[in-house]
Amino acid sequence: MKLLAPCAGRVIPITEVEDPVFAGEMVGPGVAIEPLLEPATVVSPIAGKVVKVHPHAFVVLNEQDKLGVLVHLGINTVKLEGKGFEVLAAQGDYVEAGDQMVRWNPADITGEGETAGMLRTVPVVLLDRPAGSVDAGPAREVHAGDTLFDSGGE
Repeated sequence: MKLLAPCAGRVIPITEVEDPVFAGEMVGPGVAIEPLLEPATVVSPIAGKVVKVHPHAFVVLNEQDKLGVLVHLGINTVKLEGKGFEVLAAQGDYVEAGDQMVRWNPADITGEGETAGMLRTVPVVLLDRPAGSVDAGPAREVHAGDTLFDSGGE
């Protein structure tokens, strides 16, 4: 199953994320995107049911392929308590790959003032998959909706 890039930016290995939980693949394997510094509409990387949605993160589950994907908009952005995020999908919705999920502006995450200790990096994580099972491929630029990687199935 192909996963789409949820936002535009530069793809990096998840092991390079400046957060030990994501970098250590404790949540699961995946990649991360250093987003463009402009307002963005984040899209679902796969088709499925929205099983969890917060302003800063969402999980979509494709029951047919038994694949859950977490998209986390920034690191430590939960501390913003939703400020700066516009949620466009609801928990329980069924979405197609590429459907709009959340609007935000990564440029607002400066790491200073109200966003001290936060990063813009967007981890895209496969849940319930073994560490090391996702190959990020070469560092590259992507647009929202571009193919990010193939989950490889089970």
